[in-house]
Amino acid sequence: MRLVIMGPPGAGKGTQAEKIAERFGIPAISTGAIFRENVKNKTELGLQVESIMASGGYVSDELVNELVADRLSQADAQEGFLLDGYPRTAAQVAALDDLLAASGHRIGAAVELTVDEDAVVERLLARAADQGRADDTEEVIRERMAIYTAQTAPLTALYREHGVLRQVDGMGSVDEVNDRIAAVLADVQD
Repeated sequence: MRLVIMGPPGAGKGTQAEKIAERFGIPAISTGAIFRENVKNKTELGLQVESIMASGGYVSDELVNELVADRLSQADAQEGFLLDGYPRTAAQVAALDDLLAASGHRIGAAVELTVDEDAVVERLLARAADQGRADDTEEVIRERMAIYTAQTAPLTALYREHGVLRQVDGMGSVDEVNDRIAAVLADVQD
């Protein structure tokens, strides 16, 4: 099973990614974790990412695609995976499609967690207070959500065109949401 998970900040993507991965016996792969692992191990790609991030720059689609392709070539991802935080652009969707097509595969489903924005803002404000994140104000959180919506709309449309978009209500307990995701993935084939 080859999956992508999407959703706005605070929707529970990371939590659900872990549960989905466990349920289906596939690795949950976060681009942030890929970056950190390559930087930590001082790989050639990691050194490139580190210098870009240190200068406040944007990691190019080409470099992100390379890092993801390298990660997906590892043994644990051969039978499937769940990607969290990738793809983020139409060019990344195309690169992922090409990479998978080369081995006779494709994305089986792109799961988008839909949430009530006001409820998520409240959740993130409470988390910010608990963790002492003074910079996570309501204004900042709503701006991050607006950016997510603007950047993700084209991807949602692409995955809808490909017939693999599965929108899931992300509100409720972790287990309730996970059960909804499992239900929409019951018929997914790669």
